[in-house]
Amino acid sequence: MLTISCSEKRVNPFFVESNLPFGAVEFDKIESTDYMPAFEEGFRRFKAEIDSIAACPDAPTFENTIEALEGSGRLIARVGNVFFNLMESDADDIMKETEKKVIPMQTESSSYLYMNETLFNRVKTLYDNRESSGLTVEQQKVLEKYYRRFVKGGALLDEEVKARFVEIQNRLGELRVNFAENNLNESNAYILHVTDLKRLEGLPESQLEAAAARAKEKNLEGWVFNVQKPCWIPFLQYCKDRDLRREMYQAYYNRGNNDNEYDNKEIIKETLTLRHEMANILGYETFADLQLEDRMAKTPEAAYDLLMAIWEYALPQAKRERDEMQQIIDSEGGNFKLAAWDWWYYAEKLRKLKYDLDESQLKPYFTLDNTFKGAFMVAERLFGIKFRPVDNLPVYHPSVATWECLDADGSHLAYFYTDCFVRPTKRQGAWMTNFVDAYNFGGEDQRPSVVNVCNYSVPTDTLPCLLSIDDVRTVFHEFGHGLHGMLTKCHYPSVSGTSVPSDFVEMCSQIMEHWAVEPSILKQYAFHYKTGEPIPDELIAKLENAGNFNTGFETVELVGAALLDMEYHMLTDYTGFEDSKFEAAITAKLGMIPEIEFRYRGTFFNHIFNNNYCAGYYSYLWAEVLDCDAFETFREEGLLNPETGRRYRENILEKGGSDDPMELYRRFRGSDPKTEPMLRERGLIK
Repeated sequence: MLTISCSEKRVNPFFVESNLPFGAVEFDKIESTDYMPAFEEGFRRFKAEIDSIAACPDAPTFENTIEALEGSGRLIARVGNVFFNLMESDADDIMKETEKKVIPMQTESSSYLYMNETLFNRVKTLYDNRESSGLTVEQQKVLEKYYRRFVKGGALLDEEVKARFVEIQNRLGELRVNFAENNLNESNAYILHVTDLKRLEGLPESQLEAAAARAKEKNLEGWVFNVQKPCWIPFLQYCKDRDLRREMYQAYYNRGNNDNEYDNKEIIKETLTLRHEMANILGYETFADLQLEDRMAKTPEAAYDLLMAIWEYALPQAKRERDEMQQIIDSEGGNFKLAAWDWWYYAEKLRKLKYDLDESQLKPYFTLDNTFKGAFMVAERLFGIKFRPVDNLPVYHPSVATWECLDADGSHLAYFYTDCFVRPTKRQGAWMTNFVDAYNFGGEDQRPSVVNVCNYSVPTDTLPCLLSIDDVRTVFHEFGHGLHGMLTKCHYPSVSGTSVPSDFVEMCSQIMEHWAVEPSILKQYAFHYKTGEPIPDELIAKLENAGNFNTGFETVELVGAALLDMEYHMLTDYTGFEDSKFEAAITAKLGMIPEIEFRYRGTFFNHIFNNNYCAGYYSYLWAEVLDCDAFETFREEGLLNPETGRRYRENILEKGGSDDPMELYRRFRGSDPKTEPMLRERGLIK
């Protein structure tokens, strides 16, 4: 008898439909070597799809042109949604090399679409006749979006200029990757190693324990600190040693600016120069003009005016805060002027002095698990949904958790992933994205898979992950983005979920932050991690009283960064540009005090050099006007009023970008937004 042994050939998981419910990603089947062939096949299919749509012999209709475009590129989206999120959170060397090859492929496929003259003519025919076409409001929005994408993608350019346009896009893609790599590598390269415990006087036990664990991981004695936010901020808040504070501060703020292999200054200059050239090619005076045309602000001047209006309130407040801290230094016999690396330390002292509140008193009540339970509770009460843990979904890292979001009738709405803990492969910050996009057309109803990614301290054997109040707000913030993605009822992916202008999308995240610190809400999720006791009324009262503490600083560093972003992109000539000198000039122009720096200096400003927020960081402030005004509705009608929640869900969360953002806002609020609630919330007016 002859026995033949053969092994079944492995199939790339991106080439077959997922076996999991609702098309969830089969992370347990994906290997790093799967991405490149999946991208190659995806781009091949995409070009064939574009050729087919352009060659359609029938007169253009929404179905045979726009819907066909919406259905194209599915494989690219499927692999890209996974790949690009993991590039930010869990990439290996194979993936990094893949990204360098994929970026020019993306640019080429984008040009193949948007510079296709035949296809553009079909889109333009539909666009020119949109008023009499009988399209729904959502379909008109999708059509308009495609028309503008074609125009801004170079469809109207002559052939010679098209070639240069593609060159610019390719190079910008390379620069984005290089900027991000430098930022991550320099952040990971720095450690502060301390062997003398006396130099760490003032640090809470939880921080010392985490630092000792980091040292042990590196086979070092003593304590190790890094520039990840969960470590860096508490260090500046509590470490008494001023020299160590300065070292940690400078290590963080000089990232990408150390004239080494990770330096980003030349990348910034080239990026800004190329963005400006691209804008000029498309007929815009500045890159900011190009970017803001399709946002709520419409013009750079409108965004700049809002920022300066807030700045005029914030800067005097920051100066008052500085003077109060200088008084503490003087009263203690300190023979020095407050410096930037002193701010957090003396702000914490001032908080204790004025409000008898030490942030270390609060942390024991905010475990990560309970904070998510609080966010879920708010969403469940307001929107009639339910979150249940799912234990059998495969994940890409052992620390990732998964839930299913269910509607009131028990039907599936979305899968929700959370990736919360800091690790060397993850960039700093927090964000939300999709692993699976939502759409409902052509006989297919696909519900989304959404992920929140954050950077919180890894639990130890004796200590759960405890959050600062800022961290708590971040949980609610990113969860707000998640709800925007999970509850969408849009038909087309181009406008589904968070596919809205950046100065509108942040409203849905920032409004959730309000519930995080409302006293009646705190009582329902803030429990001491040891005793299980709810946060006491006395501590809540202190937190409320200190609610506007340090808001001058927080507003100045935030608005300052937004103004820096706008100044970068409103220039009309980048000849002789030097980033350090430019930042210094903007600082002087604004009258910014030396004790505060921009929240992000250019050399590590990921939002604008490795993200889509270029000329868009102002969006957080623009959206804050909306979210503070919108939250007034809940204050007036009840924080957990299900009827108000229903209106918000139906008019905002479900609608995505299917209608004009201001029109959606008016339908919920019943009026235009006012700026006063935002200024009051920040304590800048009474």
